[in-house]
Amino acid sequence: MGFTVAIIGRPNVGKSTLFNRLIGEKKAIVDDFSGVTRDRIYGECEWGGKTFNVIDTGGFVPHSKDVFEKHIREQVLIAIEEASLLLFLVDATTGITNLDDDFARLLRKHQKNVFLVVNKVDNHTRMNEANEFYSLGLENIFFIASMTGSGTGELLDAVVEKIKEDNNEEPIEKDVPKICIIGQPNVGKSSLVNALLGEDRNIVTDIAGTTRDSLHSRYSKYGKNLILIDTAGIRSKAKVHENLEFYSVIRAIKALDESDIAVIVIDATKGITHQDLAIYKMAIKKHRGIVIAVNKWDLITKETNTARDYEATLRSKLAPFSDVPIIFISVHDKQRIFRIIELVEKVYENLRRKIPTSKLNEVMLEVIEHYHPPAMDGKLVKIKYVTQLPTPTPAFAFFANHPKYIRESYRNYLENKLRDTFDFNGVPINIFFREK
Repeated sequence: MGFTVAIIGRPNVGKSTLFNRLIGEKKAIVDDFSGVTRDRIYGECEWGGKTFNVIDTGGFVPHSKDVFEKHIREQVLIAIEEASLLLFLVDATTGITNLDDDFARLLRKHQKNVFLVVNKVDNHTRMNEANEFYSLGLENIFFIASMTGSGTGELLDAVVEKIKEDNNEEPIEKDVPKICIIGQPNVGKSSLVNALLGEDRNIVTDIAGTTRDSLHSRYSKYGKNLILIDTAGIRSKAKVHENLEFYSVIRAIKALDESDIAVIVIDATKGITHQDLAIYKMAIKKHRGIVIAVNKWDLITKETNTARDYEATLRSKLAPFSDVPIIFISVHDKQRIFRIIELVEKVYENLRRKIPTSKLNEVMLEVIEHYHPPAMDGKLVKIKYVTQLPTPTPAFAFFANHPKYIRESYRNYLENKLRDTFDFNGVPINIFFREK
């Protein structure tokens, strides 16, 4: 899943409302006050058996004398470069504004998939008035009301068709671990990749069928065989001061879609930031293996327990899923960088681990017998059987008489026991409760 849809448009046209409608949850803040969306928000939408990424650009900064030139234009340019499809949202209740004209003029200059989406079309009068938007000169136009969902089905059908058209690339090699190096700008991602690859260019080969958005390199040293996906520093023109975070998020999303393991690089001098945690949560949601590499460790003043205390603080922020390998490195001094490859291979092995059903039941039924699911609403819950599902990443189904009454705390208990007994270090686990 590498298809990314970005919702763009001037302030207060309903971008966040449409975003919430597409991802099926109220994640973006919605208000009638323009400029509410300050953080760039990411989600996933599933429609017609296809799943794609959705970005709510937002980011309007109030009190700017020239909103378009200073802020919105920057995000549109990044979206044009990075997104697979743009949903250009306009407002039927206000008609075409000068800012809408500016957007349309910019979009017409680029060979990019654009859907013009006229929002707030919730009656026949507005439908008639909305026809004026054809004058913007964009071919694909849809009329919706994102608040009620009217017209969004037709829009999503068209998006899915674009995914099918875009899915013509040859897949990169199977059964070779694909590792993405992600993180915020200037944490040392490209330097890490270069240090791992070294000067012997024979170990690097171009891989056919890779996307236009990431740099794929072969790592073949010391009997290891990996594909490294670097997301940093490919397009210098995208280094926009106000929107580096937006740029790095889109790149991280695409890299995660292509990879098996995410090596999240953080800056030791800054600690783990809100943006690092956002990338970490994305990796978990996409069920990718995870390794945390704390770079610039050479710049930290060290005492006896510096690394231990730093790691403890880091794990507390990664909770509840803190069972991930953490390594302290210095790309500058080439300290412990090749240890990353060993950790990646181990996490990849954990990601592919299959537990025999007999062993799984032997262990987990004893665990359940020791601590039964708490009764809820007078219902006594009994779990009778567990099996690992045939999915690419670890997922387990527990069969019970009243699965809907099993609490989240008990789910966490079962996950912790799975981790204690079987080695799933660095790997998110999915647990499902089904009726039997």
